[in-house]
Amino acid sequence: MSSTTEDAYKGDERESSQDVPDVVGASWSSINTKEDDSEACSVTPQMTLISEEVEAASQSSSWYEDDSGSASTEDHDAGVEKARSGDEDPYADVRERMEELADRDRMNHAFKSHASKEKDVSHEPPITFFAAITTYLGYAVLISCGHLRDICANLFRSGRYLRTARSPYPSDDTTKYALLLKSWENFYTRRLYHRIQDCFNRPIASRPGATIEVLERVSADGNKTMSVLGPLGNLKDESDRESYSSGEHYGTVSDGRVTRRCLNLGSYNYLGFADDWNVTCKEEVMGSLSKLPVSCSSSRSEAGTTALHKEVEGIVARFLGKEDCVCLNMGFNTNATTIPTLVGRGDLIISDELNHTSIVNGARSSGAAIRTFGHNDTSHLEDILREGIIMGQPRTRRPWRKILVIVEGIYSMEGEYCDLRNVVRVAKKYGAYVYLDEAHSIGAMGPTGRGCCEYTGVNPADVDVLMGTFTKSFGGMGGYIAGSKDLVNYLRRHSAGSAFHNSLSPVVCQQIITSFKVSMVMFWF
Repeated sequence: MSSTTEDAYKGDERESSQDVPDVVGASWSSINTKEDDSEACSVTPQMTLISEEVEAASQSSSWYEDDSGSASTEDHDAGVEKARSGDEDPYADVRERMEELADRDRMNHAFKSHASKEKDVSHEPPITFFAAITTYLGYAVLISCGHLRDICANLFRSGRYLRTARSPYPSDDTTKYALLLKSWENFYTRRLYHRIQDCFNRPIASRPGATIEVLERVSADGNKTMSVLGPLGNLKDESDRESYSSGEHYGTVSDGRVTRRCLNLGSYNYLGFADDWNVTCKEEVMGSLSKLPVSCSSSRSEAGTTALHKEVEGIVARFLGKEDCVCLNMGFNTNATTIPTLVGRGDLIISDELNHTSIVNGARSSGAAIRTFGHNDTSHLEDILREGIIMGQPRTRRPWRKILVIVEGIYSMEGEYCDLRNVVRVAKKYGAYVYLDEAHSIGAMGPTGRGCCEYTGVNPADVDVLMGTFTKSFGGMGGYIAGSKDLVNYLRRHSAGSAFHNSLSPVVCQQIITSFKVSMVMFWF
């Protein structure tokens, strides 16, 4: 394990202002599956899970029922009949394709996973020598040229970055200010990033579909600053105007700014709700504006909860097979504010070394002790668990109050999925709790889109905390935490993301509800 990874988690262990109760280990129940106490990790077959959900949905008149038992929606039967009618169903071709992919999904992973408990579900393709050498060579050229320019600037006392090449301060009268950038960061920003920053932070002028319109930018100072290219009439050179006006991959937006049509490989639009919004969600979302405001201007603990917030939480809880769910207005803050609420001083967090920055920030701010294990290496995880239980807390050697294992369903930067079955098996063996971040896997993994648990054949009841976001698959924003009622009620009262942050926009709630309904109809029938 690299020292950089360890340093990313290290923080001051300070006293927690509140005693964190052991609500993570409250009794768990699953709507869809039954636990088997005879096994270390109970596993529900994929097809049984799907058939039970379809039967339950077909017998119900609503997508979920609230605590009072009253139906929150009444259009489920009509949606089911519409989905089953080949002539009236607008998603017939999409559903056929999804069924084909689901069958392939099950054949490739689910059944094989049940047959072999030790199956490694991390498939990391080897990097070819040519790809590696060309990547490193590109950076080597930029770094070498950058150092050469700095040397020349110091020798001949000239150059655009003379002062910053000799000193990290831009001028002598600013030495009283704190240093903003370290030596390498200073060099990287001046000599590398400025040369290639036109590849980053690209403004767009269209919906994030398979293709996307990217605004063209120009720079008059060597990429130090970038400005959007204006109307074609502002281009001085006739050849420039011709290239932009008649090129195959160019066009103009309504105000005349120049755009480039590109293949989109940078958006989270997994199910297409962002670019197909007019067809799927527009009518319901626009209709919600006539009844509810864009913002509630309050937190959930005060006046920020509407009927749509309760409906979203009910649908998500039922979809995941959990007792309850709480929604927050930002995916990053869902991790960053929930983890410090669940664990504190005297607790141990064991985190995958490639976990997202939001998890790193939440773990560091919790005050708990932190250990990292090799990516998807359950043997290393077991070694750390054994050591943590045997050695206990530093200095006092007292046992840890609780141990929380944090993993992701899909690791966003690597594109790999979690070896969840073995992680859960090891965690249950040593009495640790499991926190699963499904920001990228919910809606995109499993035959019915239920995420990593369904894809790997793990009982949702064996995962203590399910976290996810609505931005990647459902065209909305915000995040959720699903678990037992005791856990969720505790988070509603004590989590900063729920108690103090502005609540999720009701309009976004309607977007989430509609996208979930469309997804459930496509997946189930």
